[in-house]
Amino acid sequence: YSTSAFSRLSKVGIRHPPPLPFIGNLLFFHEGFWENHTKLIKEYGPVCGYYIGRQMFVVVSTPEMIKQILVTDFNNFTNRTKPNLVSKPMLDSILCLRDDRWKYVRSILTPAFSDIKLKEMTPLINQACDVLLCNLKVYADSGKAFDIQRCYNCFTLDVVGSVAFGTEVDSQKNPDDPFVRNCRTFFKMSLFKPLLVLILSFPFIMIPLLRILPNKKQKELNGFFIQTIKNAIVFRQQQDAAERRRDFLQWMLDSRHSSDSLAAGCSDVINSSAASGQNEASPAGRAPSEKVQQMLTEDEIAGQAFLFLIAGYETTTSTLSFATYLLATNPKCQERVLQEVDDFSAKH
Repeated sequence: YSTSAFSRLSKVGIRHPPPLPFIGNLLFFHEGFWENHTKLIKEYGPVCGYYIGRQMFVVVSTPEMIKQILVTDFNNFTNRTKPNLVSKPMLDSILCLRDDRWKYVRSILTPAFSDIKLKEMTPLINQACDVLLCNLKVYADSGKAFDIQRCYNCFTLDVVGSVAFGTEVDSQKNPDDPFVRNCRTFFKMSLFKPLLVLILSFPFIMIPLLRILPNKKQKELNGFFIQTIKNAIVFRQQQDAAERRRDFLQWMLDSRHSSDSLAAGCSDVINSSAASGQNEASPAGRAPSEKVQQMLTEDEIAGQAFLFLIAGYETTTSTLSFATYLLATNPKCQERVLQEVDDFSAKH
């Protein structure tokens, strides 16, 4: 059993590092994924593989094959790995949705990141920027060293809370806000490493077992984020249309009432490829029951907002931190950056 799953790659001619019993190549990535993937491709070729536990993975690095997988033959590769241990709200996010439901929700979300929609959200982001700049000025005037990454953490939470959850958050001045506290608790959580090894080694036992065993902290966090979205939805429904904030949450709510017109505004490589592989019924011929069925559910809205938090929090904070460090250590570039930002702002 400990090695029976490790012959599948070799049988199809895909090279891979020698796997260890039970855990496969898990230790190969103990220093991180990016550098080790680069080493893997260099040593085993542009198409290679590895095992994490008993799960097989294939790495493709040639642009031609990537295009074939993500464009030409995309209808065969729409789904990600099955989310065995993922719970709501993440379970209803676009990362976990599958097949036609994934395609529909993606068609709703993509236009939300167009130039026009992002401009509508800019005032909300600028509010958080103003608070950040005020705080940075205080630190600058003091002349003392401080942790700028913490400031960026707060800034990112303020933006995500405002844009995705429709919640006014000021984590920079109120670190004990329930939204801030629960976000930080979530990002501090990690899977106990020995437990991870057991899951990878004995998935048919551990996955059903973990689904049954209660996880009070995780359940409370999930419940908080779902309820936050539901409260925001109720509040929006009580407002006049002119009073509603133009944010990511409102876009998803609007899509429930005009899904055809919103989805029609999305045109990209994925949809074009998918359309070429199947004939879809015209919206005019769609039965009313089908249209209602396709509307975004509250759980799906919560899932996309939660994904917005997960995808945007650490990435934005790290990008701002590294950019600040590089500008601080390369003062000659600061004026050039400022000029580029001013020129861009003047044009747009």
